Amino acid sequence: MKFLKIKFINLIQVLIIVCFCLVNFSQKTEVLALTSSADHNFVSSAVKNVGPAVVKIDTERLVERQQFDPTLLDPLLRDLLGEQGITPERERGQGSGVIINENGLVLTNAHVVERVDDVSVTLADGTILDGQVLGTDVVTDLALVKIKESTYSSFAPLGNSEDLEVGDWAIALGTPYGLEKTVTLGIVSSLHRDINSLGFSDKRLDLIQTDAAINPGNSGGPLINSNGEVIGINTLVRSGPGAGLGFAIPINLAKSVSDQLLKNGEVIHPYLGVQLISLNPRIAKEHNQDPNSLVQLPERNGALIQSVIPNSPAEKAGLRRGDLVIATENISIKEPKALLDEVEKAQIGKVFLLNVLRDNKEIQINIKPEPLPGLT
Repeated sequence: MKFLKIKFINLIQVLIIVCFCLVNFSQKTEVLALTSSADHNFVSSAVKNVGPAVVKIDTERLVERQQFDPTLLDPLLRDLLGEQGITPERERGQGSGVIINENGLVLTNAHVVERVDDVSVTLADGTILDGQVLGTDVVTDLALVKIKESTYSSFAPLGNSEDLEVGDWAIALGTPYGLEKTVTLGIVSSLHRDINSLGFSDKRLDLIQTDAAINPGNSGGPLINSNGEVIGINTLVRSGPGAGLGFAIPINLAKSVSDQLLKNGEVIHPYLGVQLISLNPRIAKEHNQDPNSLVQLPERNGALIQSVIPNSPAEKAGLRRGDLVIATENISIKEPKALLDEVEKAQIGKVFLLNVLRDNKEIQINIKPEPLPGLT
């Protein structure tokens, strides 16, 4: 009898453990159901939200080339063939883009559609339509294309790139190497990456850095978050040392630029006409201790003017090589990028106040920014 009682107690314990496991498993399945739908995860849901608005962009332009390099042509053969003329050739390019509104406006990169003759847009369903370049901005590498026909795919919801944090999910969509509807997954690796630090001195923007694979052909395609909202426009990938890092233009900047391109067909960027380098107390002290140095530098942070462009606003205002910009419009300047950010906000032709150190004396200089030349 005692043996049966012990067996009964053991059986009860086993039943309790089984019931506990079943309840725990049920709770876990409920949690999984919140993060996936019908065996699919958040990535597939986000892609379904934006994928129909992702397009492939094919371009053509006429370029003139000589058939042979005259410097490499044998003189006897040159006499036989005569003077070689210039032969026109059709050069083809390809990239990606994303439809951003119900009117068929497509955001892409400027380097995808710059100086092209023909643009065709392939929608997600395979429909090929003609496109018209409304404007490009080489400084931010953004362009706006209009689908000419009234039939087009749905448009993508735009997010807020200011809400991004390092570690957030990042999903890249596009047509790398001509492979349509390609999706790659990663995270936001860094924010506010200065494009000048990547070797592009002619650009003015901070980039989103991601480890989501971005390859040739992805340019102009969207970078989206886990909610299926566009947070950036893919623009370049790091090759060589540091390969595997991709970069995207924040969507907030892209929206601002696209609005200006739609309204004016161009984006006007203010400029002063100076070449700047960063100065800090350590660099200045090392320079000043050099017996061969011709001038003494102030041992403080600022943007040091290395050269002044002739006939520029800077030359007209009296700025000189060796001037150290320490503030502008009552905002402290610790590095050249801080000054460039403030110049970008300035108004063309309106007085822009600079606080400058010259010969250890602080002076104020009024300068009137002009449009950055060579963009139109």
